[in-house]
Amino acid sequence: MKRFRLNYTCTVAALASGLLLASLTANAQEIIPLYTGAVPNSKASDVQESAERGMFRGVTKPTLEYFKPAADKASGTAVIIIPGGGYSVVVYNGEGVGTAKALAEKGIAAFVLKYRLPSDAIMTDKKIGPLQDAQQAIKLVRENATKWGIDPAKVGIMGFSAGGHLASTAATHFEKAYVDNTSNTSLRPDFQILVYPVISMRDSLTHGGSRDALLGKNASRQDVELFSNELQVRANTPPTYLTHAADDKLVDVDNSIMYFETLRRQKVPVEMHVYPKGDHGFVFRHPGWMDPLFAWMKVNNWINN
Repeated sequence: MKRFRLNYTCTVAALASGLLLASLTANAQEIIPLYTGAVPNSKASDVQESAERGMFRGVTKPTLEYFKPAADKASGTAVIIIPGGGYSVVVYNGEGVGTAKALAEKGIAAFVLKYRLPSDAIMTDKKIGPLQDAQQAIKLVRENATKWGIDPAKVGIMGFSAGGHLASTAATHFEKAYVDNTSNTSLRPDFQILVYPVISMRDSLTHGGSRDALLGKNASRQDVELFSNELQVRANTPPTYLTHAADDKLVDVDNSIMYFETLRRQKVPVEMHVYPKGDHGFVFRHPGWMDPLFAWMKVNNWINN
């Protein structure tokens, strides 16, 4: 089913933010190391991970934080949440933990990904480091589906801003495994949810800071095209939900519009909601922004009616 819906209803209110990481993660059931052995594509360094004001920097030991839904609400669906931060920080609390709690309330098993940020100091190839962590997260959730009461055919991915670029990269580059996958576990997300996402690395669309952090200031044309995910859409790209603000001054809404058009031409089911105002990070100002998302998930049987 192809749906293109522009939602111009805007409720503006302030959301509480800036809470300490410990207080916001109190309801998590488990923090799971992403890798049981050596972290792939890593090298020795003196980089130290730090957390301040709900954001992580210098991540070297990626994790998944699991928020379990109540048993009487559980739908069997899981969502891996990838917060944004321009590939320079991980906005863990506001876009990660807060979203996970809202999803868990709707019966969704939510996993917040603390992922490695691209860095020549800690990685042999910084371009693929974040993608490795996203693929490993999908693999880990699928392989533990029975343990966590998840349907392995209902594992989605959700990303905000640069995290939206990473989520859309996982959703368009899944045919090549960047992590050890001898079990041939499917690395394809069953759906993708992208919130004010960076989609493209091309000059006309990209967020410059995200591109420089991921690809470097002198990125090759080949790398720019490979990580411009509007160019990587195929007929088997997962069904997609997009939302953005038309007045976004940091990540142009044309990222979402271009991605929508490419998905539509490939006959991939896609729904998009564009708010006239809200700028970047509008989730902190539109408390009802998830309502149309939940409606989309109900229609697609990812949450219970």
